[in-house]
Amino acid sequence: MSEDEKPQNDAVKDAPPANDAAETNAAAETSREDEANGEAETAESAAKEPRDDAAEAATEDSAPTAEERLADVNDQLLRSLAELENTRKRAARDRSEALKFGAMSFARDMLGVVDNLQRALKVMQELGDDMPDATRSLLEGVAATERDLLAALARHKVTALTPMGEKFDPNLHEAMFEAPGTGQVSGTIIEIVEAGYMMEERLLRPAKVGIAKD
Repeated sequence: MSEDEKPQNDAVKDAPPANDAAETNAAAETSREDEANGEAETAESAAKEPRDDAAEAATEDSAPTAEERLADVNDQLLRSLAELENTRKRAARDRSEALKFGAMSFARDMLGVVDNLQRALKVMQELGDDMPDATRSLLEGVAATERDLLAALARHKVTALTPMGEKFDPNLHEAMFEAPGTGQVSGTIIEIVEAGYMMEERLLRPAKVGIAKD
């Protein structure tokens, strides 16, 4: 073998195999891609951090402060106290009205008894002095019963309406007839057909009356 061929053979022996060179290049390329991806992720994280900080700051700003929470609790307490006071006042008013007007139905029923007693007295009184002693005694007993019944009603604030000569009031009176040529101002009550009654400030029964007409 010549001396020129020996160096060439040595160079061939020293050169790395072709497959090893390709693997080395691929590994280098993969490393560069990983570095590029890492840099991109780092940049993305850096871009997100300011937005996350801003979101946290906005959340902290929207959260109520201790003073605001205290004011809200105080407002709710005042509203509850006001509602409780209104409930107490309504209960007291209802109780007062029940005590004052609870007997209205009973009192209204008793008015019919009063009417019948007064009719009996009127008929007996028309007999005048000609009535027998027994009838006179009966008349006195009926009159006493009427007085006791009216006194019992008065103790429960039931009073009679006797509006003779007063101006007709449709809230208190019921017109049964109109009489022209009476010499009275139109609308004046000239006759009481049936007495009315009040209980406290409430009307139990309107008075049935006759009124003057021009």
